[in-house]
Amino acid sequence: MTSEEIELPRGIALAWGVAANPQRGPKREMSVERIVETAVALADAEGIGAVSMAAVAAKLGFTPMSLYRYVSAKDDLLLLMQEHATGLPSEEHREQAGWQQQLRFLFDAQVRIYLEHPWILSLPITGAPITPSSSAWFDAALAALEGTPLADTERVAVALSVMGQARWYGIVLAGYAEQSRITGLSAQDVSEREAALFDRVITAEEFPALRHAIDAGVFIDQSDPFRFGLQRILDGVQAYIDRRSAGDEPRPEPDWVDVLPEEVLGDKRVREARKAVREAEKALRAARKIERIALRDAGEKAARDAAK
Repeated sequence: MTSEEIELPRGIALAWGVAANPQRGPKREMSVERIVETAVALADAEGIGAVSMAAVAAKLGFTPMSLYRYVSAKDDLLLLMQEHATGLPSEEHREQAGWQQQLRFLFDAQVRIYLEHPWILSLPITGAPITPSSSAWFDAALAALEGTPLADTERVAVALSVMGQARWYGIVLAGYAEQSRITGLSAQDVSEREAALFDRVITAEEFPALRHAIDAGVFIDQSDPFRFGLQRILDGVQAYIDRRSAGDEPRPEPDWVDVLPEEVLGDKRVREARKAVREAEKALRAARKIERIALRDAGEKAARDAAK
């Protein structure tokens, strides 16, 4: 199918400004832009759960049916809200020296957007970015890699890794910010509370590696694991580029793992096997719970005996 044969969904067409305008309605008082701006302001103030066609219409002083003349579905409104809140990447990223610095700049800028509009993170990812703003961010990341010997598919892979790390970082930071807002605790206070909860339930017998990390104080450490992870991604890409430039790294063959086809996932034997695995995991969790209780009771008894 050619691009000429594909009809743009209305939400995407609205984002690109190629959708037909409504023939009727309060044109002077309302527009797609005003509807979207109002919805974004509502989401910023009260969360994405507060956004509905009725709520946005009420903010604007119109009926929901008036909005539907401009934005025909809530999914289209959510798409346009994300497009508006995301905006375009600053041209300042082009001034950064080298591809790593440019990608780090874009990473930081994306994280800031997620903190300003955390409701974006609750919207599902339904495919590749096709709206103008999302495409601009993707284009900026790919452009940062243009001077490297990476193949086009490799540049896309690196760009997706950086953008994915930014989204994951945004999810965590936004979650901590929400906890701080609800509890009145600082981010450090929230971290210390979580560390105390981990300390309460994680035993060396059941989770030895995690217990070691807790005892080492990793959950209250001031270092940033996400930026560390980002830099290791970039270091790894640079090492790969260096090997390629030296002729020591052949171009890899495609090694994508195909998602299991629907007919396999729907096979009765596969469903039964997966059910058996879930039941076994459930039994294992129950057994471990019994073990934890027994160990706790034994420890308390030993302490009481020692105190006599």
